[in-house]
Amino acid sequence: MIQVIDSIQATPRQIVEALDKYIIGQDDAKRAVAVALRNRYRRSMLSEDMREEVTPKNIIMMGPTGVGKTEIARRLSKFVNAPFVKVEATKYTEVGYVGRDVESMIRDLVENAIRLVTKQKMEAVSDIARTAAEERVLDLILPNINRNIETVSADPNATGALTVTTREKYRNKLREGKIDSLPIEIDVEEHGGTPIGMISGMGGDEMMMQIQDVLDSMMPKKTKKKKTTVGNAFKLFEQEEAQKLIDKDDINALALEAAQYKGIIFIDEIDKIAGRGGYSNGPDVSREGVQRDILPIVEGTTVNTKYGPVKTDHILFIAAGAFHMSKISDLIPELQGRFPIRVELKSLTEEDFVKILTAPENALIKQQKALLSVEGIDLVFTDDGIREIAKISVQLNETLEDIGARRLHTVMESIVEDVSFNCEEYTGKTVVADSEYVRKILASEYKSNNLEKYIL
Repeated sequence: MIQVIDSIQATPRQIVEALDKYIIGQDDAKRAVAVALRNRYRRSMLSEDMREEVTPKNIIMMGPTGVGKTEIARRLSKFVNAPFVKVEATKYTEVGYVGRDVESMIRDLVENAIRLVTKQKMEAVSDIARTAAEERVLDLILPNINRNIETVSADPNATGALTVTTREKYRNKLREGKIDSLPIEIDVEEHGGTPIGMISGMGGDEMMMQIQDVLDSMMPKKTKKKKTTVGNAFKLFEQEEAQKLIDKDDINALALEAAQYKGIIFIDEIDKIAGRGGYSNGPDVSREGVQRDILPIVEGTTVNTKYGPVKTDHILFIAAGAFHMSKISDLIPELQGRFPIRVELKSLTEEDFVKILTAPENALIKQQKALLSVEGIDLVFTDDGIREIAKISVQLNETLEDIGARRLHTVMESIVEDVSFNCEEYTGKTVVADSEYVRKILASEYKSNNLEKYIL
């Protein structure tokens, strides 16, 4: 389970310590995002006049793929429970061309904030919703039994005999999961709405969804009978009852505030739109034009969404790119100026790979051991086996394409493939992955790698 830290109280050091549990190395990048997050708290403590003058110190990360750029931003948002959205700069097109407009990133952020706040509100009323859902299920199971009819559940001659209603007996069974598989028929709302043709042009997908929502709200709700189980019906009723208990207007207001003052937008592949002299990024689409469209969003503007206007002045923007074929200085000067903090992430070493395999709470080795334990297989990685995996992964990155820590996923899948496929043959056994075992499994791939570097 992801640890959620208090973004108001957390110091930069505490934020870095939280990131260290999942991300190996890249201390400079961690420090940069930790300070940027702490500055939000510092800003909130200023006078109103000064608060409006202080804007987020946006960050641009430069480094090869697979070294942790996206993971740092994603984990940061989870730790502080903030709205977060990742976008690819290459998905946007200059205004006037068919494709996604840059304002859609703000609408995506608001949608994320709505989901986040809705989840928090529903958790707050979960106990009441659960009780109401129980009543609905019991009404369907016991349609002809009055709630007050009692049946003796203990020896009537015994001292202090207890009487429990039939309804309460079934309630206990429901809570214990004893009747989850019982078939039941419920009324469910029909979905589908009014069909609308795709609207082409700028922002067409968002416009289509908004029109769909308006028309759906105007149409009368229809229901249909559905056969399911008690367990599934209870989950559905619990969701419906929680929805009845929360105020959508309140959620919208809180979500807009969260998006404006806590939102984090990660713009990946920003190096792909860098270039001087109007280099094209497709037919008649200017890279520089996309940059100029992104500029006002990062600078601070107001974007209209179906939930209300959103100011982007205090959203934290984190941009990232490999910058193999271009440099940060190839971005237009105005956009460069809106990312004052620049961090270079380093390529991962063999020692980093060893730590990635073992140290994080979501380490690959821990994941593989847990997966195979389901089949009754005890997978053991020795220290020299782990070191061999790291060594081979580094060499593959050096001689093939450098894909960072993602190389470990490829290598690990090769190592466990035979055991995973022939699981019934290994059930109840212990599989030891030492250096010899790793070399044997990866022999063909390792050999082809050694030969490939000599091919011109």
